[in-house]
Amino acid sequence: MRFQSLTLVAAGAALLAPTTPNAPPTPPAADEGPEVRREADIDVSAADLLSKVRNCAPVSQGRYRSDGRAPAKIPICGAKGAVFWKADMDIDCDGQATGHCNRRADPYFSAATAYQQSDGRHLNAERLPYIVVPTPSGIWDHEADGIHGGAVAAVVYRGRVRYAVVGDVGPQDIIGEASYATAKALGIPPDPRSGGTASGVTYIVFKDTRVTPIEDAAAATRAGERLARQFVDGEPRDESYGGR
Repeated sequence: MRFQSLTLVAAGAALLAPTTPNAPPTPPAADEGPEVRREADIDVSAADLLSKVRNCAPVSQGRYRSDGRAPAKIPICGAKGAVFWKADMDIDCDGQATGHCNRRADPYFSAATAYQQSDGRHLNAERLPYIVVPTPSGIWDHEADGIHGGAVAAVVYRGRVRYAVVGDVGPQDIIGEASYATAKALGIPPDPRSGGTASGVTYIVFKDTRVTPIEDAAAATRAGERLARQFVDGEPRDESYGGR
């Protein structure tokens, strides 16, 4: 949870057997239940998601800075079942010390994250895709909007969509930060000193969701894919994919 004022910062789609005009597709195997993931049902593009967040209905009482010297002009916006914001991305390397996230690599490194793994250790920013939300304040309280540690997020940048969890809390007036692993997955330079991007990142966080254990990145992706599809299609949420 670094203080940015100091730095600028399918699984198996069901296979169809070859068919003739008179032969129906091969039915799913007997052990395939409703959990079978079909790519056509799940894949959500960056354009799909961005089309749902073109207009902002602010839920924050004010606006955030992208860093300590920038003007406060970033609102938190509301949508059905989600909140979102459009900002930069600074690199959070806090938590467990690793080869790329440590005191030598990051002068603002902290060994603590706001939320911890199931074993009590702090998160691993190099391995776990997570995003950072601002500390609750008069501008916005993420908890009051159903955004908790482990909440599922879709992060969009230059045509890519990656899924993450809410894993850390940052300054109360600054927004636009994610872990080393999130940046790397999106093709954003992840170096905590020189990486990140100045703009163009959209963060969509699904309300009242939680990945358990928080460090299960694969579970976050599975839940995120389903939640994103329901968000784009405007369907009622299937709570079995909330990531709980």
